[in-house]
Amino acid sequence: MDFDLSTEQEIIRESVRKFAEAEIAPVAGELDEREEYSPEITQKMGEIGLFGMFVSEQYGGQAMDYVSYIIAVEEIARVDGSHAATIAAGNSLGIGPIYYFGTEEQKQKYLPKLCPGDKLWGFGLTEPNAGSDAGGSKTKAVLDGNEWVINGSKIFITNAACDQSLGVTVQAITGTRASGKPEYSCFLVEHGTPGFKAVTMHGKMMWRASNTAELYFDDVRVPKENILGQPGDGFHQMLKTLDGGRLSIAAMGLGGAQGAYEAALKYSKEREQFGQPICKFQAVAFKLADCALEIECARNVLYKACWLKDMGRTFEKEAAMAKLYCSELMGRVANHAVQIHGGYGLMKEYPVERFYRDQKLLDIGEGTSEVQRIVISRYIGC
Repeated sequence: MDFDLSTEQEIIRESVRKFAEAEIAPVAGELDEREEYSPEITQKMGEIGLFGMFVSEQYGGQAMDYVSYIIAVEEIARVDGSHAATIAAGNSLGIGPIYYFGTEEQKQKYLPKLCPGDKLWGFGLTEPNAGSDAGGSKTKAVLDGNEWVINGSKIFITNAACDQSLGVTVQAITGTRASGKPEYSCFLVEHGTPGFKAVTMHGKMMWRASNTAELYFDDVRVPKENILGQPGDGFHQMLKTLDGGRLSIAAMGLGGAQGAYEAALKYSKEREQFGQPICKFQAVAFKLADCALEIECARNVLYKACWLKDMGRTFEKEAAMAKLYCSELMGRVANHAVQIHGGYGLMKEYPVERFYRDQKLLDIGEGTSEVQRIVISRYIGC
C-alpha cells in the first residue's frame, strides 16, 4: 500500500496553504467579527483554481481527482472555516449536482461560469421543518404547460444570497409514488426569476464570513427543461450529492483540527509557567499527543474514502465514517486547544476561539452526527 501523495497533490497542498496563510489568515478574524462575506477572496480562490477542481476541462474545470480537491478544502479550513465552507459548498453542493446529473445543455450553460469562481450556486434542500428528514420537504413544483411552478421555502443555504450567487438547485415534491410516498425532483432556479427571493441570514455563531441564506419561492416559474434529470430523480440526486459533500465536511473537520492543534502546539512552546514552557508538563503534552494521534487517524479514514470514490468503488459507508469522525475530532482538538491557551483561548485575539465556534456546524450540516451513526449502523447490518 502506498500512502504517499502524488507530486501534484503535494504541490496543491503547498500552494493552497501558502494562499490561505497569505490571503485569508490576516483578515479572517476581522471578517468573522463583522460577519462579512468577502467576494474578493472568493474571486482569488477561483483564480487559483479552487472551484470545479473535479470537473472536466471541457466545462472549465481542473479535471483533478477527489483527493486533490479534499486536500484543498483541508488547507483552507486549517486557516478559516468560513472560506472553506464557501469552497466546499461551491464545489460539492453547487457544482456537483449540475456536473453529475445535468444535461449537456445545462452543463454548458452553468459550469463555465461556476468553475472559475465568478459565480456561485446554492443547494436548496433543508427546510424550516425538514432538516435531517430530507424526505419531509414541503416545497412543491407543479407542471403547468411548459413550465414548472414552484412554491415553498428553504433555509441555511450556503452561497445563495451574495452578489456572486447565480442560482440554486432546489428539491421539490412533484407527485406521489405508487407506494404513497412523495416523488421528489430537483430544479435549477436562477436569481432574478420572478417570485424567487434569497435573504442573507445574520447572527450566526459560526462560519460568520460565509454567505448563508433563506430562500422563498412564490409561484416561481421555470422552463420545463430546468428539471435536473427526470421527474422523480430528486431524492436519489440529493442523497448522492450528500455522500460527496460529506467528504468535504470531513475535510473541513480535519483541516480545522490541524489548525487548532498547530496553534495550541505553538502557544504551548511559547507560554511559560513555573519556569518552563507549558508543553513540558505532562497534562499539556498528553493533550497534544492525543490530538496528533487522532488527526493522523482521521486523515487516513478520509483519504481512504476519497480514494474509493476516485476508484469508482462504493464509498458511502466510508464517507459517513469520515464525516462523523473528522467533524467530532475537530471538537475534541479545538476544546484541548482552548484549554491549553487558558483564558487567552476565550479571546477573539487568538484563532482557537474561532475554531471552537466554527466546529459545531460540522456536527450538524450534511447530516447530523446522529444521522451518520444511523447510516453506518445500517451498512454494518444493524
